[in-house]
Amino acid sequence: MKVHKELTKNNELYVYINGKLIYKKWLDTGHSKVFDVMAYDKYTYASYTDLDFEHSKHLIHVKAKIRFLTAEEGGRETGITSGYRPNHVFEYKPNGEMVEAMMGDIQFTNPKTLELGKVYELLIRFIAIQRLERFMNVDQNWWIHEGNRKVGEAQILKFLQPMEI
Repeated sequence: MKVHKELTKNNELYVYINGKLIYKKWLDTGHSKVFDVMAYDKYTYASYTDLDFEHSKHLIHVKAKIRFLTAEEGGRETGITSGYRPNHVFEYKPNGEMVEAMMGDIQFTNPKTLELGKVYELLIRFIAIQRLERFMNVDQNWWIHEGNRKVGEAQILKFLQPMEI
């Protein structure tokens, strides 16, 4: 992977991966924009665009029990809407640092917004990658993150076939 950074005379930072512009930051204002939803960091390595294809062979569909932490518990300030794409963490190092975050989204139709602190049974779609397969077991627990902050917890209840979705 080739990463290239460029600073323009207008004080704008551009980041390219393999020749493709993925990020721009206006250094004077602090505003930024992601042009590609590739998640290249030390925790995630696949593309969210794989989630845009409903019946892709690259997706694993699970029914999961999920609970988002309240703000008082260190979680989010606002509820969740369908299509939310957090990081999914299945293991931590002994020092508490996450080993790797997997990509997936959370899908539901009712209610419109999930309340924090309540338990729900929802569809979670994961991008099927080999590193994820070892965690794909009924009753497997995992944690929902926004960056390094844990905002929820979940458990696999069952695997769904495309006709069940």
